[in-house]
This record gives sequence, C-alpha cells and structure tokens, in this order.
Amino acid sequence: MTSHKQTGTPPLANHEKRKSPYDVELPQSIIESFARFLVPEIRKFYDSEEGQEAFEEWQNQKNEHKSELQKEQSR
Repeated sequence: MTSHKQTGTPPLANHEKRKSPYDVELPQSIIESFARFLVPEIRKFYDSEEGQEAFEEWQNQKNEHKSELQKEQSR
C-alpha cells in the first residue's frame, strides 16, 4: 500500500477520487456567509445604470435566441 507521502497526492476525505478539481464540499455556514455578501452586491449592480443596460441587453439576446428557436422549429 502506498501512502500519499510516497505518491505526492494528498489523501481525500472519503478515500474517493473527486470527479473534478472543482468538486468541493463547503459547509453551509460558508455558503450562507458568501451569499450574505454577494446578494447585496448583485442588487447594487442591477440597480445601477450599467446593470440596467446589461439586463436589457440580456433580455434582448434571450428574446432573439427564442425567436430563432421558434423559426427553426416551425420549418
């Protein structure tokens, strides 16, 4: 049996290989803390003139894409 010291790889919590390097479990308290920080920042952005313009642009792109899909489906 080889240890992580011999292979150079750190041990995994459940001795399972992760599917992705981004497959990380975070405690709920960390997620909630991050959300308490992030939500007000998102609101500030969308309340700003720049945010309103970005939202309008997104809506236009979404509507264009929806129209294109409807045209393709009607063929």
